Amino acid sequence: MFRARTAIFLIASSLAGFAVAQAPAKQPAAAPQAAGVAVPAQATAPAAGGIQGQNIFEVKPEASADPNYAKQSNGERAKVQPGNNAPMWRQVGEGVTGYSSLPKSEAPEAGNLIQPFVQYPGSRLTNAGEAWRQVRNNWIIPYGGSLFLIVLLAIAIFYYSKGTIKTHGADTGRKIERFTPFERAAHWSNAIAFSILAISGLVMAFGKFFLLPVLGGAIFGWLTWVLKTMHNFAGPLFAVSLVIVFFTFLRDNWPQKGDLHWLAKGGGLITGGEEPPSNRFNAGEKLIFWGGVFFLGIVVVSSGFVLDKLLPGLIYERSTMQIAHMVHAVATVLMMCMFLGHIYLGTIGMQGAYKAMRTGYVDETWAREHHEYWYDDVKAGTIPAQRTKPVDPPGQTVQA
Repeated sequence: MFRARTAIFLIASSLAGFAVAQAPAKQPAAAPQAAGVAVPAQATAPAAGGIQGQNIFEVKPEASADPNYAKQSNGERAKVQPGNNAPMWRQVGEGVTGYSSLPKSEAPEAGNLIQPFVQYPGSRLTNAGEAWRQVRNNWIIPYGGSLFLIVLLAIAIFYYSKGTIKTHGADTGRKIERFTPFERAAHWSNAIAFSILAISGLVMAFGKFFLLPVLGGAIFGWLTWVLKTMHNFAGPLFAVSLVIVFFTFLRDNWPQKGDLHWLAKGGGLITGGEEPPSNRFNAGEKLIFWGGVFFLGIVVVSSGFVLDKLLPGLIYERSTMQIAHMVHAVATVLMMCMFLGHIYLGTIGMQGAYKAMRTGYVDETWAREHHEYWYDDVKAGTIPAQRTKPVDPPGQTVQA
């Protein structure tokens, strides 16, 4: 009851204040003054000065109320609506930057409404905002989405025609440590961050075509907001883990003997023959490492940091963000297409590959058939079969 009375009191007080504020300031005619009663002097309104704010919806009468409004010359228009005339809007359309009282360090484009004309690759010569829209809608979205679907379709066709790549020999029961706990932690941290970024990026870029009609605007809007937030938080994690992954696996990804032969044979995947010998990582994995992790990783991370405004000292103008977005979108689509093949072979595409990254160990038969040079180095003692403190899984013997 107390809360109800308090609410009624506040509403009544607000309405009374609003009524007083809207009452005309004109003083009524002088009334007879009672003897001996002092009448307080009328409060003097403060003189207007400085920059004054004004609600345009409360400006009466409106300039358009004049019957001759449409016939006014630019000079006449300037008297009732300063700045709302053809020369001023012509300059705005041409990208001329006007005056703004905001500091340029905090709002570098506060005085600029429409960007100057540019021609981005794939766009017409038009203002920068429209040029960016043309590149995004006419090139990145249709061709990027098509490339992603083509890669997915190619992987599906390959899987249903070839099936999972299986080891031909029987397991020996002797295990070789392929990945240390630190290497697996670095890989999984990077893989989880990449998955969050890829899924959220795909939904934000293409979701309105296949999710919005199904979920509706309310749920789709909430979903994209959640994914956008996850995208922004997963980005720095992906960047840090990508650097760790790069330096962790750098030593074993330099070009070595057999790489060109492996590429010439297509890894044995196309011809259907035996897989050519390779070192700890074959030539296909090295291409993904240098092309996807290193080159595209630098492009994706740096452009993502610009979009998140994480690079100090950079002036974040609209043109900067537009260029960063186009570069980021193209690089991420290429990265996702490259990593799709890696994900496929690391899960359902090759027997024992997922288990190797989950447990860290592979059987000698698997090592000999898929990475024969690496297996030979292990057997020769050049590379230790056990690089961390041995923890024998139940019923398994770790190769010394």
